Amino acid sequence: MLLINEKRLFSLPYRQTRRNQVDHGPASAKRLDSAPDAAAALVDRIVMHPDDLPAEVGRKSWRWLIDVLLLAAALLAAGSAASASQNAMEKAAASPGQVAERQDDLKSLRSQIDTLRKEIASAEGSRRDAMDQLQDAERAISSTQRGLHELTTQIDKLKVKLKDLGSQSRELEQELNAQQAQLEKLLYRQYLRGTPDPLRLFLNGDDPNQLARDLHYLEAIGRARGQILREVEATLQRKQTLVADTRQQAALLSASEARQKEEHAKLLAQRQQRQAMLDRLSDQIMAQRREIGNLQRDEKRLTELVDRLSKIIATRATEARESRREAQRAAPREAHRREVPQPETSQVKPLRTPPADREKPERVIAPPADEDPAGSAAAPDARAENPPPVAGKLARMKGQLRLPTHGSISNRFGAPRQEGSTWKGLFILASTGSEVRSIAAGRVVFAEWMRGFGNLLIVDHGGSYLSIYANNDSLRKQVGDEVHAGEAIATVGNSGGNPESGLYFELRHQGKPLDPLAWVGPK
Repeated sequence: MLLINEKRLFSLPYRQTRRNQVDHGPASAKRLDSAPDAAAALVDRIVMHPDDLPAEVGRKSWRWLIDVLLLAAALLAAGSAASASQNAMEKAAASPGQVAERQDDLKSLRSQIDTLRKEIASAEGSRRDAMDQLQDAERAISSTQRGLHELTTQIDKLKVKLKDLGSQSRELEQELNAQQAQLEKLLYRQYLRGTPDPLRLFLNGDDPNQLARDLHYLEAIGRARGQILREVEATLQRKQTLVADTRQQAALLSASEARQKEEHAKLLAQRQQRQAMLDRLSDQIMAQRREIGNLQRDEKRLTELVDRLSKIIATRATEARESRREAQRAAPREAHRREVPQPETSQVKPLRTPPADREKPERVIAPPADEDPAGSAAAPDARAENPPPVAGKLARMKGQLRLPTHGSISNRFGAPRQEGSTWKGLFILASTGSEVRSIAAGRVVFAEWMRGFGNLLIVDHGGSYLSIYANNDSLRKQVGDEVHAGEAIATVGNSGGNPESGLYFELRHQGKPLDPLAWVGPK
């Protein structure tokens, strides 16, 4: 700690630097960024304008000057450390491994889009087949309806014909009735006269001519009566035959009409079924088109994110190179600033400064951050990029890991998905709020919500091994946090629009998905 009297410090116009040194919070980093400039200005004032120093300097020797110089060195170190810490956080948030992971996600997303396109093409083909079948069914229905119309027309004609036959039959009946009446009269007269006997008429001695006329008359009446009877009988037979044929045809037509109606009803049902199938295919195609549109938008967002991360990494690399060059250019000036007080400090020796006071500046100046500001800025970055000491051993733990949460596995690695792709990991059904534990030690490289995955957390285990935990209800870790094997890092949920509560878990090596069950040991 620095031994500086508060009254002396606050007598300087640069006393605000003390506040910047001890402040904490989000705004302190910005103030510490300006600390090196303030410290340099303070040193310049002491060296270049000693007459402006407080009167206490003359009374209490140069110990106060040493304290101020130590404060300036501490401010330089604090500013360098703050800048290095900020760079480390930015690099931890946009590491090259994360960019590679994003690029692998883009490849997988493009593969899903291609699969969906193929499914849409197949669905379009199925839709065309269904349209062809629907067209055939509608043509058959039209033909059936046309046949039914023709049958109806024939039945109507048959009914008219039957009606005419009925009229003819009634006329024949009237005629038969008249003929029967005549026959009745003839028979009645014949009955009254009795049956004439030609031999008897001849023996009666009547006029032979009259007798011949009577016999001829009787024969004519008999022939006429017989003819009428035969004609009536033939007419009745024709009428009966016609009526029977008409009834038979009417029955056949009625049966055909009933059969055609049944077939028509069947075709109508088939058309409804085909129409329903066509509607389902259309809905499926629309849903797939919406899904592929969403995936394309996701791909665009991921592409933009990867581009931004790549630009950030390139910018950080450029800034690091510029910082090193600037540090190399500023090194002579810093050395000159440190060398300026040395002759004056040597004058303090006759004042017999206590040994403890001489040792304290040595402990403060000793850290490398004071000797090499560029090196102090690079060190935190190197620590942020390197995995924790316990990481990198995941390759030797195959078959010994435990699943991140307890539950039943509903979807396994490599199983087909509804949209056509395959599962790249496991989906473990678990109750909401259950703890999600890290499978091994590592560092969190991603902890944010992502479309389709909800609250997503990715742990880097070193050696290009990543474990992915998705659909979490809450995340307990942030980017840059180190985690231990079995440490709770999140809680189970159904974020990201997942209908079921559970954890989606992936294990990847160099961006390629691995079967997590092959890495899990026996319970």
